[in-house]
Amino acid sequence: MFSILERTVTAHLLHLLIGATFVLGLLKVAQLYWKRLELLKTFKNFPGPPSCSLYSQSRQIKREEEFSKVLEWSKQYPYAYSRWFTSFNASLIIHHPDYVKAVFGRRDPKNPSAYGFLIPWIGKGLLLLNGRKWFQHRRLLTPGFHYEILKPYVALIADSTKIMLDKWEKLIEKDATKPVEVFEHVTLLTLESLMKCAFSYRKSTQMGYHCPYESLKLQYLNSSSSATDKIIEERKKSLQKKGNLEKIQQKRYLDFLDILLCATDENGVQLSDEDIRAEVDTFMFEGHDTTASGISWILYAMAQNQECQQKCREEIKNTLGDRDTVQWDDLGKIPYTTMCIKESLRLYPPVFIVSRQLNTPITFCDGRTLPAGTKVSINIYSVHRNPTFWPDPEVFDPMRFAPEKSSQRHSFAFIPFAAGARNCIGKQFAMNEMKVALAQTLLRFEIWPDAARVPVPVPQLVLKSANGIHLFLKKLN
Repeated sequence: MFSILERTVTAHLLHLLIGATFVLGLLKVAQLYWKRLELLKTFKNFPGPPSCSLYSQSRQIKREEEFSKVLEWSKQYPYAYSRWFTSFNASLIIHHPDYVKAVFGRRDPKNPSAYGFLIPWIGKGLLLLNGRKWFQHRRLLTPGFHYEILKPYVALIADSTKIMLDKWEKLIEKDATKPVEVFEHVTLLTLESLMKCAFSYRKSTQMGYHCPYESLKLQYLNSSSSATDKIIEERKKSLQKKGNLEKIQQKRYLDFLDILLCATDENGVQLSDEDIRAEVDTFMFEGHDTTASGISWILYAMAQNQECQQKCREEIKNTLGDRDTVQWDDLGKIPYTTMCIKESLRLYPPVFIVSRQLNTPITFCDGRTLPAGTKVSINIYSVHRNPTFWPDPEVFDPMRFAPEKSSQRHSFAFIPFAAGARNCIGKQFAMNEMKVALAQTLLRFEIWPDAARVPVPVPQLVLKSANGIHLFLKKLN
């Protein structure tokens, strides 16, 4: 009898569970359907590529075709267009400087669905913070990028660049007919430079590594939190010893960690250990891949444009004289080289897209509006190729950045480091590193592209090439 009763109760509970699951499923479907209707309403005034209820536009595009497709859409839809990433996830893609200005003139938070996956890796530093805490961190970190702080870093970057160039020289001594894939080497260079500038690291991270860079990066990301915690703990203990704070402040140069540990707000409040770790990891994570992308594509642009390459080389030689190492005072004396760097950043922006989530409604210059909560992405790659502001946009022409032309151009047509309040705080550091790396490379080598392996730009965390960046090098006498 109890067995029959137990089976009856079990069957009844099972029916209830199935019924509840069915109802919850229906509610979820209704919720998603309502969300899609809301998105369709949000973007009704922003036509874009046809959306599909089952497959997103992104799934229909091969990675290698992504940039050609977005340029096609940019021509088809002036100012901006809606793009669906899933049936229930859409964003407004902006490619006109007037729209860019409207978004970058605000302080909207980063789009959590686009950046949230980074939190376990780098914590909530400047890249991912929002609101009041972001403002506090930005104010505390800004002095760390003052030119007096950046000045001694140039020598550290120059030394690391020499190590990379020595490696290249040995490679072409073995086989001058074989091109060098530069991206991996350059990324090790930028990683080492950041280790020196962030932690006063003395050893070279470029020597002795035989594993692919992606493996090395994963090792760093997997161990970064514990490693950073250990470094912070040791440095804080050192600060507690009598007289050590004064010694640090009198050092030949302050590293990034020194600056974070010594930073206080107007109330004397310092950053917590968690905040310091997040900012150091953010600095390391953001700084090496982005700058490596910039340097690698600059070298490719120089290899493609031999006349510009030679003109840069002559300018650098005239500036440095008999020296083969760039110094701080040289950086402002190579205007044509700087214009070439900017033109490469226009064609190959390392950070090719940034995304925001509107915290209040927005009205654009043409009267179209979007409600709060809408996801908006600025496609920097498309902005930099807008033919209205960049005639013959695919042509490499450094003279676009001559002072007289730059002053006449829309201030939001060139945004490799974003713009507005949330622009890249390390942009001057990155520009310095790109100048040093390019200048010392051109002093040592002539470079040509490998016609058999033309780079294919693809969207990853930064702009990369699907098949690497392969260059032929010839040692100069």
